[in-house]
Amino acid sequence: MTDLYKLDDIDRKILHILQKNGRITNAQLSKEIGLSPAPTLERVKKLESSGVIQSYHAKLNRAQIGLGVSTFILVSLKGHNKENIQKFTESISEIDEIIECHHITGSGDFILRVVTKDIASYQKLMIEKVTEIIVVDNLQSIVILSTFKDSMVMPIKM
Repeated sequence: MTDLYKLDDIDRKILHILQKNGRITNAQLSKEIGLSPAPTLERVKKLESSGVIQSYHAKLNRAQIGLGVSTFILVSLKGHNKENIQKFTESISEIDEIIECHHITGSGDFILRVVTKDIASYQKLMIEKVTEIIVVDNLQSIVILSTFKDSMVMPIKM
């Protein structure tokens, strides 16, 4: 487990702004937080090098790029042991349509988030790839009908 990074109020402001607009210029960021550009850039670099900021991404409109179906899959393994978990996670890491994988508590072992073009391509993915993973015991699919909140912004207390 990593040590908790000590954030001050300025760091929190920087993180809040960058989460909403990762393309903001350093000059604009410095104006918004009330520091000159050099110390602003230094703080951002420190947040990046310490691992607080892991990466920057473009958020895509799934429908406009032909990925109209989004689902969650609750996965139960044949045995919940280190070997099966490793086999499963290695297998799903090779499947591009699986965009999230979470080890969970409750009635399943993992929950996956999957995006595909349509229901037919989802069905093909399930039959040809996911159900072929030898350590998978049971799958339960949950199709997302509509999404009302899809935020990547972490709730940093200001």
